[in-house]
Amino acid sequence: MTQQGCGSGSCGCGGAAEPTPSVPSAVASGPDASDQIPLARVNGVPLHGAGESPDPEALRQRAYSELLRQAAQRAGLLAAGDLPALDGVLSEAASQAIEALLARELQLPAADDAACRRFYAAHATRYSLGERTLASHILFAVTPGVDVDALRRRAESLLVSLRCGSTEDFARAAADQSNCPSGAEGGALGWLGREDCAPEFAAALFAQDEANAHVGVLPRLISTRFGFHIVRVDAREPGVQQPFEAVRGAIAQTLAQQAYVTALRQYLNLLAGAAQIDGLALEGADSPLLQ
Repeated sequence: MTQQGCGSGSCGCGGAAEPTPSVPSAVASGPDASDQIPLARVNGVPLHGAGESPDPEALRQRAYSELLRQAAQRAGLLAAGDLPALDGVLSEAASQAIEALLARELQLPAADDAACRRFYAAHATRYSLGERTLASHILFAVTPGVDVDALRRRAESLLVSLRCGSTEDFARAAADQSNCPSGAEGGALGWLGREDCAPEFAAALFAQDEANAHVGVLPRLISTRFGFHIVRVDAREPGVQQPFEAVRGAIAQTLAQQAYVTALRQYLNLLAGAAQIDGLALEGADSPLLQ
């Protein structure tokens, strides 16, 4: 049986469902912690409890959720009695109201045939069937509390030395330093298709630029939600490109999703620009949405 990924599902190389790593919030300690940590607020509404210091990204997500919850109340889509939660979890009514708000406020342009054809021409290899890569990797996992910059420097230093080394050198480094179970097998992942990998891993592994089209140790780290990967490609099998007509629907869905993300970001920036934000920094705007 051909191996596809390490099988753990915890490194992005395929083989199992992808988990979402959890990063616990840092909680201050000591008798005066609640006085030392200011509360982050959106229009006076606190985003966490006294003395708590949520992860910055989690705090931003709470702020955006609160901006949308308040906007839904102003629009009459959510009862004024709906109360915010200090853990950032929206009520079911608030979630439904926000969906209704976004459906009303986000005006999304339809992807026409010309736009779909341009996207197809620029990303034709994405719609190939049967493309495979025989690869190995070394994972430097990003875990709670790790110094990410130091971890990246360590990975980059090893990458430089392995580009000049042998297959045996790569296997030994994987066994000694990889945080993926595949390290016990010299980092070997076997033959991988796009569908076998986490999206960000696949996007880099199967990219058809000069950096990724060759066989050997890739000259740059692949960064995913799991950490930093040093990747060696041992062989590539090209796929069969699908005709435009067969993938037009999938392309239209991709463009629609991109348009939604752009419109949502602009809408959130407008809400942030009109709000009183304390204790964190959010990008804000005071101009109308650009479609």
